[in-house]
Amino acid sequence: MKKIAALISVSVIVLGASILALAFTSGNSINEVEPERPLVLSMTASVSIPESMEFAGEQIAFDRYDKRERMDREVNSFTYFHSTTILLFKRANRFFPVIEPILKQQGVPDDLKYLAVIESSLDPRAVSPTRAAGLWQFLQSTGKQYGLEETTDVDERYHVGKSTVAACRYLKEAYQKYGSWSAAALSYNGGQARITNGLKDQEADNSLDLWLVEETARYYYRMLAIKQIFENPQQYGFIIKPDHLYKPMHFEEVNVSSSIPNLASFAKQHNITYAQLKDFNSWLRNTSLNNPSGKTYTFLIPTHNDLYYNKGEQPKVHNPAWVVK
Repeated sequence: MKKIAALISVSVIVLGASILALAFTSGNSINEVEPERPLVLSMTASVSIPESMEFAGEQIAFDRYDKRERMDREVNSFTYFHSTTILLFKRANRFFPVIEPILKQQGVPDDLKYLAVIESSLDPRAVSPTRAAGLWQFLQSTGKQYGLEETTDVDERYHVGKSTVAACRYLKEAYQKYGSWSAAALSYNGGQARITNGLKDQEADNSLDLWLVEETARYYYRMLAIKQIFENPQQYGFIIKPDHLYKPMHFEEVNVSSSIPNLASFAKQHNITYAQLKDFNSWLRNTSLNNPSGKTYTFLIPTHNDLYYNKGEQPKVHNPAWVVK
């Protein structure tokens, strides 16, 4: 056995030496024919940003260093935060058809829908660490100030339609105060006191020139960036087909002016599950609805067909620019 092992070891050494000799010989031959090439790594490319764009009727150019670099940061962030940005497209196909008509009816520029995208990622049940809630992320105090009911059983901050109207009221008031939608949007995030005091203390004429906390400073540029990507998805690498989007929902509206002791039973009476009732009526915050005043509440009951993705049926595409055929 020792002789066999020794022979194997010698054979391995000889073979290894032969391979090394061949490698050096081959390398010399290659070098004679073709010069050595530098190592090139495959890198993720930085995306380009536009020279300027319009948002809510206001023009902004990205030639000044701070504006360019802030826009560059947010566009690249959304471009390479793939899963989150794709989810925004999917949700927008369901919620933009609800939000846009309200903005128009309330006299608020359509571009302000992107504020909801930034606030909540278009999740009507979103709750922030500061307990801001819903699609438009209202704090309790601000929600009540703008007419959103909050009780043990009801919290209209989670009501898509009513919270959108409340957000419009806030934005219009802020626009009247500042004379620009950019300042109104910044105040939505940072508060009007911060914007008002900043303009005064920093002797600035434009809210976009203010030195603000990072979250508020990034806020407006995040809206610009997501608008740019939503209007040019393929340019930023997002390839979406119609059947990838979440289908818009159609509902039967059921008005109720009495108390409902058991919402699970109420849902069953309307041929949906309790979970589905809560999904589309997230403003319901309890298992029952106590309504001693006889106020009328409107429940959205999804149609049977819209509860399912039927084979061969493609969801209606809200914006054709989002998809490739």
